[in-house]
Amino acid sequence: MEVYEKINALIVARGMTKSEFAARLVALRPILRSTGETPGASTIMHYLNGTRELKIELIPYIAEVLGVFEQELFDEGRTLDYLARPSGEAGRVANIIALCKYAPDKLLAKIEAVLENNKECVLRNIKELD
Repeated sequence: MEVYEKINALIVARGMTKSEFAARLVALRPILRSTGETPGASTIMHYLNGTRELKIELIPYIAEVLGVFEQELFDEGRTLDYLARPSGEAGRVANIIALCKYAPDKLLAKIEAVLENNKECVLRNIKELD
């Protein structure tokens, strides 16, 4: 998954629109080294659509808007730091993982299938937003 795709998935997971995300990012007033200015909403939309290369100096600001650690934008899975974080979602994920050792294989297969289906739905929704 490309970084912009991960960002889009997180935007959807947070219940935001791309426009809301762009507005929140602009409000943080990140300054690009190349221009010395804050990127506008249309530039951010190009980043989100993958039509413009995302500037590395925006990563901390993007992570802040999404409420994640910076490395989560690059990791395919959940990081240990993420699981150790005391936020609601991370706590739930850590609890679910801990409980999985008590689940029979049939239940784990069902959970995996449901999560894979959800992933496909989220990715399809992201493509439809583009």
